[in-house]
Amino acid sequence: MTAPAGSAAAPGGLAGHLDGFVRAVRDAGIPVGISQAVDAAEILTVVELLDREQLRHGLAAVLLQRAAQRPAYDVLFDLWWPLGDRPVAVPEDDEDRADPSGESTLDAPDTDPGDLAQLLRDRLARLLLEGDEEALRRFAREVVDRLGRASPSPSGQSFFSYRVMRALSPDTLIAQLLAGLLGDGERGGLAEQVARQTVRERLAAFRAAVEAEVRRRTAAERGRDRVAKNAVRPLADQVEFLRAQQADLAELRRTVGPLARRLAVRLSARRRLGREGRLDFRRTVRASLGTGGVPVVTHHRPRKVHKPELVVLCDVSGSVAGFSHFTLMLTQALREHFSGVRAFAFVDTTDEVTRFFRPGADVADAVARIGREADVVGFDGHSDYGTAFEVFADRWPAAVGPKSSLLVLGDGRTNYRQPGLPVLADLVRRARSAYWLNPEPRRLWGSGDSAADRYGEVIGMVECRNAAQLADFVTTL
Repeated sequence: MTAPAGSAAAPGGLAGHLDGFVRAVRDAGIPVGISQAVDAAEILTVVELLDREQLRHGLAAVLLQRAAQRPAYDVLFDLWWPLGDRPVAVPEDDEDRADPSGESTLDAPDTDPGDLAQLLRDRLARLLLEGDEEALRRFAREVVDRLGRASPSPSGQSFFSYRVMRALSPDTLIAQLLAGLLGDGERGGLAEQVARQTVRERLAAFRAAVEAEVRRRTAAERGRDRVAKNAVRPLADQVEFLRAQQADLAELRRTVGPLARRLAVRLSARRRLGREGRLDFRRTVRASLGTGGVPVVTHHRPRKVHKPELVVLCDVSGSVAGFSHFTLMLTQALREHFSGVRAFAFVDTTDEVTRFFRPGADVADAVARIGREADVVGFDGHSDYGTAFEVFADRWPAAVGPKSSLLVLGDGRTNYRQPGLPVLADLVRRARSAYWLNPEPRRLWGSGDSAADRYGEVIGMVECRNAAQLADFVTTL
């Protein structure tokens, strides 16, 4: 068995190399069980190890469960199975790079840096027109070596992708590439749209190849494990709500539906199981007389079925904007499953916002309308939990009752104002169940102006920094 090119793993060490890769995949947040690790070892015996793409897809087939895990997997794969150190062949008709003696003019010591960059730009344009992904990856290795180097430091040689992109400026080649792809054809219409999409995809592939090569060289200097921790973006369900960017929110939206459906299924099952009350011993014994005293059929006292109601009280201040955006998306999804969901938002006063979350309403639009139309700011726009709880209890005294589950969403930072603990404790006593989801790490509860530790004494305080923790909370309900 031959090791993959560039892996530096001898046949005897291939199992250990694979074990390190599987551990890195698991550390990146992708669940990999023992059976999947065994299947991955089996893959090595049935694929051509020198074919990186075949190996990449084979291992992905047994290690991944969701498409969202693929970007993190690809980064780790390129670190553990980097592109081999094979020489790049120079085409015979490439007159820009080769002189009559057969030597590359790019290797000549007297090549002017400006001429070198232009030669590389011309070559990049040709490769992008041809669309050969393998050739682009080989070219990325060359330009990183030539243009991506920084001045050596005591810690070793450093490489940066932005130096390559600044020197080549691939985005300025779009017009040239479009002309090459379209030829003398008519501009506009479907043909140009397809050509533009092709150019975007090939440019993105080149950028990804450059970044992968920079990571490979950095890993060779500083170690794969160290680079892997910083190079892999967190999976969507592990992105912290308080640090989520727009792109992260778009991915998080796709996780809301499954979470809401899971909660709906669990509550529906609970209602079905709750239709029968405690065992009716007398009726069960009487019925058993017909079967020789064996209680084949049990009888239960009738029990009034609880119709679940959910009351959501959400902090929408700027400090928890990402968290409140996501939790309001969950509220919208729950409204499509349950009619008894009421949503209230607050900053330093409280207003009911259920009206903004009608079935089918756009969540982004609903959140924007809350900012414009809801009466959630009464004084200075800074969180005031005590006043918000008091306003909620005064204006909607019947919102929380024996049939209601109360869900408070916020970081519990009061800006050193009264926390309103007695009011919250009274709401918790009146509710069927009550939980508080906090997007801050547990270690920060009680620090500074945080009253989360004090709130935790009267209500179940749950750390909920990302979608994975929210899913765990929904599972345990």
